Amino acid sequence: MAMAKLLCLLLLALLGISMAAEIQYHLDSARYGPGSLKSSQCPSQCTRRCSKTQYHKPCMFFCQKCCAKCLCVPPGFYGNKAVCPCYNNWKTQQGGPKCP
Repeated sequence: MAMAKLLCLLLLALLGISMAAEIQYHLDSARYGPGSLKSSQCPSQCTRRCSKTQYHKPCMFFCQKCCAKCLCVPPGFYGNKAVCPCYNNWKTQQGGPKCP
């Protein structure tokens, strides 16, 4: 009986954690998702996005180009592009990612 209670408690805890993660994803996508920025916010968001790369100038150039089109910049310094599908799906002619 104690084992069943422990198992039930564990399952409820896992369910709660997964719901919290889902809520955080939706909050992030609302904050960083498509159309979440004004064009005047692009330079500051791209400065944040490109601050840790050794290729700062090209990063800033393409980030601002992508931000102007998509009106969003993903959170963090790298990755997280799923939050902004336009930013993620814009590709070069060779099929590589256009947006940093």
